[in-house]
Amino acid sequence: MSDIRAIADRVEIEALRAEVTDAVMMRDYDRVASLFTPEGAMRWPHIDKEFVGREAIRAGVEWGQGLWEFFVQNVHPGVIRLEGDTASGRAYVQEFGRMRDGGSHLNYALYHDRYQRTPEGWKFSERVYEVRYLDPTPLAGSPPPAAPEAQA
Repeated sequence: MSDIRAIADRVEIEALRAEVTDAVMMRDYDRVASLFTPEGAMRWPHIDKEFVGREAIRAGVEWGQGLWEFFVQNVHPGVIRLEGDTASGRAYVQEFGRMRDGGSHLNYALYHDRYQRTPEGWKFSERVYEVRYLDPTPLAGSPPPAAPEAQA
């Protein structure tokens, strides 16, 4: 593989990781699902959940986001290991928010990823979420009030 090809692959995989974070934060569940291969998997072992296939991933992420009153996810780049038309990598995550049941949540975690080159570009073939630190201390803040409607 040429150096230029490896650089392009890394840039495309970083763009994929950014795209899925944006899609989750914007609650665009169809876009989230489209970023996985048709047989891709999303695994959340910390809550014993696994979603295989785009429809299940879409439904699972929508279910998960539905539990939150508000949710913020920050994802930081990690390693990418290229292996031809497949790759593996990790991304580092900080999340916080308040659940609809009133519980608060702050964690630091990792995504363990597998990627597949497809005719449409790089896609996730597997994403496994590993929580490394969890703090359920009630959050002192809250989301800002909704902006008033603009006056005509």
